Amino acid sequence: MQKILIVDDEKNIVDIVAYNLKKEGYETLVAHDGKTGLSLALSDDPDLVILDIMMPALDGFEVCQRIREKNLLVPIIMLTARVDEVDKVLGLESGADDYVTKPFGVKELVARVKANLRRKSQPSAKTEKDENVLSFGDLTINPSLYEIRRSNQLIELTRREFELVMYMATQNDQVFTRENLLENVWGTNTWVMSAQLT
Repeated sequence: MQKILIVDDEKNIVDIVAYNLKKEGYETLVAHDGKTGLSLALSDDPDLVILDIMMPALDGFEVCQRIREKNLLVPIIMLTARVDEVDKVLGLESGADDYVTKPFGVKELVARVKANLRRKSQPSAKTEKDENVLSFGDLTINPSLYEIRRSNQLIELTRREFELVMYMATQNDQVFTRENLLENVWGTNTWVMSAQLT
């Protein structure tokens, strides 16, 4: 059973999200402040984290950044009432994979959870030959495995970080703005990933 960590200081939101995720067959962990949420993320190995921004002890940006500093590749969905563009950018740049603003539809959130988990669990069995592998000197990018290697050493990246590198690698001689990368890598102008992604 896949395990979802919900970190939000609003108990009613945690209860609603946990209830609906349990109905879908997920196990849930809950925390009502950033410090507890970070501790659970590091100790209980969740399959996905739903993370609020404005919380006691540690805010969501700090929690997300610390999770990524530990090289944990767990998908992170930011769930917040803050809608300013700078907050969305900070959330994504701190390592979040997706972004949902309050108020939100529970069905949409569950769909995004499923989409992020599908992407995490894509099969990684190696084939004898993959014609889609890109090579740049001693750097190789394998889109089938979501792997980037340098001198055959695996570089640890989140799926979203991989997609960012992949996008830039396939756009020859281009200069990118932050807005261009967010639109093309994160997928929409609303700064969130489409639930159709697999």
